[in-house]
Amino acid sequence: MKENVTETMFIDGFREANRENNFSYYGRKALYEYLTDLEEDAGIEIEFDVIGLCCEYSEYESIEEVKQNYTNILDLEDLRDHTEVIEFSEWDMKDGKFQSTEGRLIILDF
Repeated sequence: MKENVTETMFIDGFREANRENNFSYYGRKALYEYLTDLEEDAGIEIEFDVIGLCCEYSEYESIEEVKQNYTNILDLEDLRDHTEVIEFSEWDMKDGKFQSTEGRLIILDF
């Protein structure tokens, strides 16, 4: 028996498992969207396992940060040739306005 997990349940599940620092709020939203699209496209069910997801995926602020951990990676295109890449933006309040921070990534660790 599998349980349907909403986006809210997914996001809160990391907090409940004391893993909320593994992914930012917007990172968890992007990962949820990616996984639900994957389920739909592949016709599979993915078990919601917070610890497993934290072991399989990592969030980075930029491709430059990825390159620090994976010295064989040259650029974003090269990274895509090696693994799954989820690109997303974060919204932050700066100078009284919401601004988007682009270039954030979640990758399937390899």
